[in-house]
Amino acid sequence: MKKPVLVILAAGIGSRYGGMKQIDGVGNHGEPIIEFSIYDAYRAGFEKVILIIKKEHEAVFRSCLTDRVERHMEVGFAYQDMHDLPDGLEVPEGRTKPWGTTHALWACRDIVDGPFAIINADDFYGRNAYKTIYDYLCNEIEDDKYAMVGWQCRNTLTDHGTVTRGVCQTNPEGYLTDIVEIKEIAKKDGKCIAIRNGKPEELPDDTLVSMNFWGFTPKIFAEVEPIMADYLKNNIPVNPEKCEHVIPTAVGDLVESGKCSVKVLSSADDWFGVTYQEDKPEVIRRIQELKDAGVYPDIVWE
Repeated sequence: MKKPVLVILAAGIGSRYGGMKQIDGVGNHGEPIIEFSIYDAYRAGFEKVILIIKKEHEAVFRSCLTDRVERHMEVGFAYQDMHDLPDGLEVPEGRTKPWGTTHALWACRDIVDGPFAIINADDFYGRNAYKTIYDYLCNEIEDDKYAMVGWQCRNTLTDHGTVTRGVCQTNPEGYLTDIVEIKEIAKKDGKCIAIRNGKPEELPDDTLVSMNFWGFTPKIFAEVEPIMADYLKNNIPVNPEKCEHVIPTAVGDLVESGKCSVKVLSSADDWFGVTYQEDKPEVIRRIQELKDAGVYPDIVWE
């Protein structure tokens, strides 16, 4: 079996953040969250990372990040091109928004040829999550027997607005049975409040949620293509500028149809991230605490 590869979703436009949060510095030497993610993956055993980006951003990623990483890991790029669509689909006039994370995943179908983990660029998952998924990818992964690392909802919210999370249900054996992407979940009076169909609904604090930390084999590319294509065919006519398809929805469809199983793994580390600019000071503080505690060297990669 080929060695696992880390794939990072880094082509988003950061509309709520107001910029390219993927490479915005949060470390005391200007390191972005994505750099700590790659470093944690490297320490877990990963030797190659592929960044899914927009082609026009490659020079920025190289100068701000990958020129340093390449001294220690192999680095590749996959390009999320809005015009790269399944047969029979075309980009509608005026469309500027990417097609979502399922499309980003599909963008690396010709590059990834072995087991891989895929993560968000702007989420700090912690070293334990990478070790957990790396071990699964080395020892248990099979076609249609995938994995995800999950977190408790209360540990994934920001004080500064709503977030999007994949709300999960599992069976007693620890396998995913259902996942629903909810676009608005907020912390209010110490509670997790989800907005579904315009109505608030309290979620239990320990509700399992996906943070887009998945383990797949390359078979996933062929499996998600018809799901994404069917969705876009039906939704481009009614929402041509903003419709998008996301990985949790694709996985949920595969699980519901019995085409795959997803083992739910857990991590002992805390999650944090930068959804909004207001999140940044807290992320800076927590990263520095980890450096002060010796979890990371003062200068990463040295």
